[in-house]
Amino acid sequence: MNSPSIDPAPRYSRLDALRGAAIVWMAGFHFAFDLNHFGWIKEDFYRDAFWTGQRTLIVSSFLLCAGMGQALALHQGQRWPRFWRRWAQVVACAFAVSIGSWLMYPRSFISFGVLHGMALMLLLLRFAGPRLPLWACWPLGLAALLAPQFWRHEFFDSRWTNWLGLVTHKPIAEDYVPVLPWLGVMLWGFALGRWLLASRPMLLRGGLPEVLAPLALLGRWSLTFYMLHQPVLIGILSVAATMRG
Repeated sequence: MNSPSIDPAPRYSRLDALRGAAIVWMAGFHFAFDLNHFGWIKEDFYRDAFWTGQRTLIVSSFLLCAGMGQALALHQGQRWPRFWRRWAQVVACAFAVSIGSWLMYPRSFISFGVLHGMALMLLLLRFAGPRLPLWACWPLGLAALLAPQFWRHEFFDSRWTNWLGLVTHKPIAEDYVPVLPWLGVMLWGFALGRWLLASRPMLLRGGLPEVLAPLALLGRWSLTFYMLHQPVLIGILSVAATMRG
Protein backbone atom coordinates (compact mmCIF):
# COMPACT_ATOMS: atom_id res chain seq x y z
CA MET A 1 0.00 0.00 0.00
CA ASN A 2 1.23 3.36 -0.89
CA SER A 3 2.01 5.41 2.14
CA PRO A 4 0.42 8.84 1.67
CA SER A 5 3.65 10.26 2.93
CA ILE A 6 6.27 10.28 0.20
CA ASP A 7 6.72 13.25 -2.11
CA PRO A 8 7.47 12.50 -5.77
CA ALA A 9 11.03 13.83 -5.69
CA PRO A 10 13.49 12.72 -4.74
CA ARG A 11 12.46 9.09 -4.70
CA TYR A 12 14.05 6.78 -2.18
CA SER A 13 14.21 3.65 -4.29
CA ARG A 14 15.31 1.36 -1.47
CA LEU A 15 12.21 2.16 0.54
CA ASP A 16 10.07 1.72 -2.58
CA ALA A 17 11.69 -1.67 -3.21
CA LEU A 18 11.07 -2.74 0.39
CA ARG A 19 7.41 -1.87 0.01
CA GLY A 20 7.36 -3.64 -3.34
CA ALA A 21 8.77 -6.80 -1.76
CA ALA A 22 6.00 -6.69 0.86
CA ILE A 23 3.43 -6.37 -1.93
CA VAL A 24 4.81 -9.42 -3.74
CA TRP A 25 4.72 -11.43 -0.51
CA MET A 26 1.15 -10.29 0.14
CA ALA A 27 0.06 -11.22 -3.40
CA GLY A 28 1.52 -14.70 -2.95
CA PHE A 29 -0.29 -15.08 0.36
CA HIS A 30 -3.59 -13.96 -1.17
CA PHE A 31 -3.12 -16.30 -4.12
CA ALA A 32 -2.78 -19.22 -1.72
CA PHE A 33 -5.83 -17.94 0.21
CA ASP A 34 -7.85 -17.81 -3.01
CA LEU A 35 -6.72 -21.28 -4.02
CA ASN A 36 -8.02 -22.48 -0.67
CA HIS A 37 -11.30 -20.61 -1.16
CA PHE A 38 -11.88 -22.31 -4.50
CA GLY A 39 -10.95 -25.72 -3.12
CA TRP A 40 -7.69 -26.21 -5.01
CA ILE A 41 -5.80 -26.63 -1.73
CA LYS A 42 -6.91 -27.30 1.83
CA GLU A 43 -5.30 -25.08 4.45
CA ASP A 44 -6.40 -23.41 7.68
CA PHE A 45 -5.56 -19.74 7.17
CA TYR A 46 -7.20 -18.74 10.45
CA ARG A 47 -5.41 -21.04 12.90
CA ASP A 48 -2.35 -22.58 11.23
CA ALA A 49 0.75 -20.79 12.56
CA PHE A 50 2.42 -21.04 9.15
CA TRP A 51 -0.25 -18.80 7.61
CA THR A 52 -1.10 -16.58 10.60
CA GLY A 53 2.61 -15.92 11.13
CA GLN A 54 3.02 -14.86 7.51
CA ARG A 55 0.07 -12.51 7.80
CA THR A 56 1.60 -10.89 10.88
CA LEU A 57 4.93 -10.39 9.13
CA ILE A 58 3.31 -9.01 5.97
CA VAL A 59 1.21 -6.48 7.87
CA SER A 60 4.25 -5.55 9.97
CA SER A 61 6.32 -4.89 6.85
CA PHE A 62 3.62 -2.63 5.41
CA LEU A 63 3.28 -0.62 8.60
CA LEU A 64 7.05 -0.33 9.04
CA CYS A 65 7.27 1.06 5.50
CA ALA A 66 4.39 3.43 6.18
CA GLY A 67 6.07 4.71 9.34
CA MET A 68 9.38 5.17 7.52
CA GLY A 69 7.54 6.92 4.71
CA GLN A 70 5.95 9.33 7.16
CA ALA A 71 9.36 10.12 8.62
CA LEU A 72 10.61 10.81 5.09
CA ALA A 73 7.60 13.02 4.33
CA LEU A 74 8.28 15.17 7.39
CA HIS A 75 11.98 15.27 6.52
CA GLN A 76 11.13 16.52 3.02
CA GLY A 77 8.63 19.09 4.33
CA GLN A 78 5.57 17.54 2.73
CA ARG A 79 2.67 20.00 2.75
CA TRP A 80 -0.74 19.23 4.15
CA PRO A 81 -2.65 19.37 0.82
CA ARG A 82 -0.59 16.51 -0.60
CA PHE A 83 -1.01 14.50 2.58
CA TRP A 84 -4.79 14.97 2.49
CA ARG A 85 -4.99 13.90 -1.17
CA ARG A 86 -3.12 10.68 -0.54
CA TRP A 87 -4.92 10.06 2.75
CA ALA A 88 -8.30 10.46 1.03
CA GLN A 89 -7.25 7.83 -1.52
CA VAL A 90 -6.42 5.37 1.26
CA VAL A 91 -9.77 6.06 2.97
CA ALA A 92 -11.68 5.60 -0.30
CA CYS A 93 -9.88 2.31 -0.93
CA ALA A 94 -10.60 1.15 2.62
CA PHE A 95 -14.29 1.85 2.06
CA ALA A 96 -14.18 -0.07 -1.23
CA VAL A 97 -12.54 -3.04 0.52
CA SER A 98 -15.34 -3.09 3.11
CA ILE A 99 -18.02 -3.09 0.41
CA GLY A 100 -16.27 -5.72 -1.68
CA SER A 101 -15.62 -8.01 1.26
CA TRP A 102 -19.23 -7.63 2.42
CA LEU A 103 -20.43 -8.80 -0.99
CA MET A 104 -18.12 -11.82 -0.91
CA TYR A 105 -18.03 -12.61 2.83
CA PRO A 106 -21.16 -11.04 4.39
CA ARG A 107 -20.61 -12.76 7.74
CA SER A 108 -16.92 -11.90 8.03
CA PHE A 109 -16.53 -8.74 5.98
CA ILE A 110 -13.68 -6.33 6.65
CA SER A 111 -14.78 -3.42 8.81
CA PHE A 112 -11.31 -2.43 10.01
CA GLY A 113 -8.55 -3.99 7.96
CA VAL A 114 -5.07 -2.90 7.03
CA LEU A 115 -6.16 0.12 4.95
CA HIS A 116 -8.58 1.30 7.63
CA GLY A 117 -5.90 0.95 10.27
CA MET A 118 -3.26 2.61 8.14
CA ALA A 119 -5.51 5.59 7.39
CA LEU A 120 -6.18 6.27 11.07
CA MET A 121 -2.63 5.56 12.22
CA LEU A 122 -1.09 7.80 9.55
CA LEU A 123 -3.41 10.59 10.63
CA LEU A 124 -2.33 10.16 14.26
CA LEU A 125 1.31 10.07 13.24
CA ARG A 126 1.01 13.11 11.02
CA PHE A 127 -0.28 15.19 13.93
CA ALA A 128 1.79 13.70 16.74
CA GLY A 129 4.98 12.68 14.94
CA PRO A 130 6.59 16.13 14.61
CA ARG A 131 6.05 16.68 18.33
CA LEU A 132 7.61 13.39 19.44
CA PRO A 133 11.32 13.27 20.23
CA LEU A 134 12.98 10.33 18.55
CA TRP A 135 13.80 8.58 21.81
CA ALA A 136 10.13 8.63 22.87
CA CYS A 137 8.94 6.72 19.79
CA TRP A 138 10.56 3.47 20.89
CA PRO A 139 8.90 3.12 24.35
CA LEU A 140 5.59 4.48 23.02
CA GLY A 141 5.69 1.86 20.29
CA LEU A 142 6.37 -0.85 22.85
CA ALA A 143 3.51 0.41 25.02
CA ALA A 144 1.15 0.24 22.03
CA LEU A 145 2.28 -3.30 21.25
CA LEU A 146 1.74 -4.48 24.82
CA ALA A 147 -1.47 -2.57 25.64
CA PRO A 148 -3.92 -5.25 24.39
CA GLN A 149 -2.18 -7.82 26.59
CA PHE A 150 -2.93 -5.88 29.78
CA TRP A 151 -6.16 -4.03 29.13
CA ARG A 152 -9.18 -5.60 27.46
CA HIS A 153 -12.89 -5.02 27.85
CA GLU A 154 -16.08 -6.39 26.31
CA PHE A 155 -17.06 -2.85 25.35
CA PHE A 156 -14.51 -3.04 22.54
CA ASP A 157 -15.83 -6.29 21.07
CA SER A 158 -18.42 -4.75 18.72
CA ARG A 159 -17.69 -3.74 15.11
CA TRP A 160 -18.17 -0.12 16.15
CA THR A 161 -15.48 -0.22 18.84
CA ASN A 162 -13.09 -3.03 17.95
CA TRP A 163 -11.00 -0.67 15.79
CA LEU A 164 -9.08 0.29 18.94
CA GLY A 165 -7.92 -3.29 19.51
CA LEU A 166 -8.71 -3.80 23.19
CA VAL A 167 -11.01 -6.74 22.46
CA THR A 168 -11.55 -9.78 24.64
CA HIS A 169 -11.60 -12.01 21.55
CA LYS A 170 -10.60 -11.51 17.94
CA PRO A 171 -13.58 -10.61 15.74
CA ILE A 172 -14.67 -12.82 12.86
CA ALA A 173 -13.35 -10.88 9.89
CA GLU A 174 -11.26 -11.59 6.80
CA ASP A 175 -8.83 -8.88 7.88
CA TYR A 176 -8.44 -7.08 11.18
CA VAL A 177 -5.70 -4.51 11.88
CA PRO A 178 -6.71 -2.42 14.91
CA VAL A 179 -4.86 0.64 16.17
CA LEU A 180 -3.50 -1.35 19.11
CA PRO A 181 -1.11 -3.09 18.88
CA TRP A 182 -0.31 -2.12 15.28
CA LEU A 183 0.34 1.55 15.97
CA GLY A 184 3.44 0.33 17.80
CA VAL A 185 4.84 -1.16 14.59
CA MET A 186 4.21 2.06 12.66
CA LEU A 187 5.80 4.10 15.44
CA TRP A 188 8.90 1.93 15.27
CA GLY A 189 8.99 2.38 11.51
CA PHE A 190 8.70 6.14 12.01
CA ALA A 191 11.53 6.07 14.56
CA LEU A 192 13.69 3.89 12.32
CA GLY A 193 13.14 6.22 9.38
CA ARG A 194 14.05 9.29 11.43
CA TRP A 195 17.16 7.60 12.78
CA LEU A 196 18.31 6.49 9.33
CA LEU A 197 17.74 9.94 7.83
CA ALA A 198 19.73 11.53 10.64
CA SER A 199 22.51 8.98 11.10
CA ARG A 200 22.68 6.65 8.09
CA PRO A 201 20.99 8.49 5.20
CA MET A 202 22.83 6.54 2.49
CA LEU A 203 21.11 3.35 3.63
CA LEU A 204 17.92 4.92 2.28
CA ARG A 205 19.32 7.10 -0.50
CA GLY A 206 21.63 4.52 -2.04
CA GLY A 207 20.95 3.05 -5.45
CA LEU A 208 19.47 -0.32 -6.29
CA PRO A 209 20.75 -3.18 -8.41
CA GLU A 210 18.95 -3.17 -11.74
CA VAL A 211 17.35 -6.50 -10.96
CA LEU A 212 15.45 -4.87 -8.06
CA ALA A 213 14.14 -1.95 -10.11
CA PRO A 214 10.78 -3.69 -10.77
CA LEU A 215 10.25 -3.99 -7.03
CA ALA A 216 10.84 -0.26 -6.60
CA LEU A 217 8.37 0.50 -9.39
CA LEU A 218 5.81 -1.78 -7.80
CA GLY A 219 6.38 -0.10 -4.45
CA ARG A 220 5.53 3.29 -5.95
CA TRP A 221 2.18 1.95 -7.19
CA SER A 222 1.48 -0.34 -4.28
CA LEU A 223 -1.97 1.04 -3.40
CA THR A 224 -3.14 0.54 -6.99
CA PHE A 225 -1.70 -2.97 -7.05
CA TYR A 226 -3.29 -3.75 -3.69
CA MET A 227 -6.74 -2.78 -4.95
CA LEU A 228 -6.47 -4.61 -8.27
CA HIS A 229 -4.66 -7.84 -7.49
CA GLN A 230 -7.45 -9.65 -5.64
CA PRO A 231 -10.19 -8.99 -8.24
CA VAL A 232 -7.76 -10.17 -10.93
CA LEU A 233 -6.74 -13.30 -9.01
CA ILE A 234 -10.33 -14.15 -8.11
CA GLY A 235 -11.43 -13.59 -11.70
CA ILE A 236 -8.71 -15.86 -13.07
CA LEU A 237 -9.43 -18.60 -10.53
CA SER A 238 -13.17 -18.32 -11.14
CA VAL A 239 -12.63 -18.95 -14.83
CA ALA A 240 -10.21 -21.78 -14.03
CA ALA A 241 -12.76 -23.33 -11.66
CA THR A 242 -15.43 -23.19 -14.37
CA MET A 243 -13.13 -24.89 -16.84
CA ARG A 244 -12.13 -27.43 -14.23
CA GLY A 245 -15.75 -28.28 -13.57
